[in-house]
Amino acid sequence: VRARVVNPKWIAGVMRHGYKGAFEMAATVDYLFAFAATTGAVADHHFDAVYEAYLEDPAVRSFLEDKNPAALAEMAARLTEAQERGLWRARSNSAAGELAALSKLEVA
Repeated sequence: VRARVVNPKWIAGVMRHGYKGAFEMAATVDYLFAFAATTGAVADHHFDAVYEAYLEDPAVRSFLEDKNPAALAEMAARLTEAQERGLWRARSNSAAGELAALSKLEVA
């Protein structure tokens, strides 16, 4: 996870691709969720790192809101599902509320 998924250089690289870059970030969250669901090998701190790098970082969050708000909503929904299934217990107490609000974003 740290080598690519939350690596600032990788994030900056995909951000150069606009809409498609945001899609790739959302797909990465989907892959992490699927791996966690099938193997149980994804620790809470991995999900925390993804949440912090994609949704708590102001620059990345702004990029997602601007270039692909649907991807942002999908990421939030997938992370919420990870919590609901017991795959992730967020370190941040405010994560659940923030994810709920993001997953209900209106997409034009």
